[in-house]
Amino acid sequence: MKKCCYFFGILLVFASCGTKKSLSDRPQDTDISTIDSVRIQQATDFYSLGNNSLRKNKEGLWEMYVEGDALERGVAIGSLTKELINKQEKIFMDKVEGMVSSPSYFNFLSKLVNWYNRKLYKHIKEEYKEEIYGISRFSSSTYESFADPYILKLYLHGAHDIGHALKDLMLVGCTSFATWGEHTQDGELLIGRNFDFYVGDEFAEEKIIAFINPDEGQKFMMYTWPGFIGVVSGMNANGITVTINAGKSKIPLVAKTPIALLTREILQYATTTQEAIEIAKSREVFVSESIMVGSAKEKKAILIEVSPHNFGVYDVKNSSQLVCSNHFQSEAFSQDKRNLKTIENSHTQARFNRMKQLLQQEEQVNPRKAIEILRNRKGLNNTALGYGNELAINQLLAHHGIVFQPESNLVWVSSNPYQLGAFVAYDIKNAFAEFEQGDFSLKGIDSLKVAADPFLETEAYQNYEEYRIEERKLETAITKENFKKTAQELEEFVALNPKYWQAYQLVGAYYYEQKKYALALTYFEKALDLEVTTVPDKEKLEKLIKKSKRKS
Repeated sequence: MKKCCYFFGILLVFASCGTKKSLSDRPQDTDISTIDSVRIQQATDFYSLGNNSLRKNKEGLWEMYVEGDALERGVAIGSLTKELINKQEKIFMDKVEGMVSSPSYFNFLSKLVNWYNRKLYKHIKEEYKEEIYGISRFSSSTYESFADPYILKLYLHGAHDIGHALKDLMLVGCTSFATWGEHTQDGELLIGRNFDFYVGDEFAEEKIIAFINPDEGQKFMMYTWPGFIGVVSGMNANGITVTINAGKSKIPLVAKTPIALLTREILQYATTTQEAIEIAKSREVFVSESIMVGSAKEKKAILIEVSPHNFGVYDVKNSSQLVCSNHFQSEAFSQDKRNLKTIENSHTQARFNRMKQLLQQEEQVNPRKAIEILRNRKGLNNTALGYGNELAINQLLAHHGIVFQPESNLVWVSSNPYQLGAFVAYDIKNAFAEFEQGDFSLKGIDSLKVAADPFLETEAYQNYEEYRIEERKLETAITKENFKKTAQELEEFVALNPKYWQAYQLVGAYYYEQKKYALALTYFEKALDLEVTTVPDKEKLEKLIKKSKRKS
């Protein structure tokens, strides 16, 4: 499952925090006694602290504004969002408790990752350590015996990278694009992306559109979650946009700069693509990532491709379209064996080709059409994939979808579920001007809002949501002898998502474990007839078919 490797990373992060870690990496400025930290509740789901504020809009998204120096921002974020932060902490801790069955195994992981993270703090800017420290002062006391809140928060900013590195898997199957000039309706740069990042349904319940006004650097907005100051999708007041797509990584020996904090630095301090490149070059990372940087001034987008031992820039010269999935495109990685293997064996090339196809089908793209592309659930040439297939642009698991039109200061962000809910529009220039004047009103622009996907009202969507629940149950049934499923129940399960290969594969696996090899063979063969996600998945099915034939 896609989510497991991230949970593994979270597990190791928490395990590392459980040891007696030295706090010598605590930021220098930690005196919050002179900073106002008492928020005022203005109404239900509406809080203020000086000029800072947090308010939930009618789509269920939190709009947050914070200003000041690093420690002041951290204190404001911590005070305003403390219940949300504590909720996220509980989600993570529940995952840890559910995954660790042996104290000795837990102790082993603690020692392993404490060593692995031994130099992480050296690669994080003092400014960001101060901001994280300010947030950590509002963490729940529930876990203080387990880990110092600051250390916990610091390491969680590298959880994506740690899970990514230690499992040697792509954690997410994100797809993004940029288009401009003759390919957009008004000639302006337009960027769209799905952040296909899944850590369980609860994790995605509280989403924050954060407007950050730092005392140094550029004002910027980012789409994030409680307690997280890194950037996965964002735009600054100078029209620089940043999104990230995971690449294939090998296991490094030590944690370095978390990707989301590198992209935060770019968003806060870069005003051109060249400045973004220089910032990226100045940091050592420990996983591979494609960073798409858009520029309103330059009317284009580029890819900065980073890995622990390589660096490349991909800048299209004779085109006004750029597509990114989960492989590298620059000359620097053209002979990289790991990258070439990823292209050959994974689902990244299929999504890349599908995105190019969807863009080519549109003579000129506008924000509404960009959102339709991000919501597309079919494969190349409109092939039916079933729902939840990683070959699709819309895998029905995204944390969010987002569209930027930086020359007009506009951004559209999705609301739950996935990227299917309404896309709320913001003019970030106007939003910052109002926030700075002490205007606490909601900033979404109703006239530009894009309605929820009609797919939400269909029986197919309801069946898919039921399928996700039953899928987890069946995965449990496969590994537990006393957990039985009837033939009718298994047929009903497949009928919930009849075009998805994995539905048949799971039923086949269940029958195989029950030693009903003829039935297993039938379902494995049906799965192979559908759009199987990766080459290794196909090879595994082929082996299971051979084994089932031999045993039956």
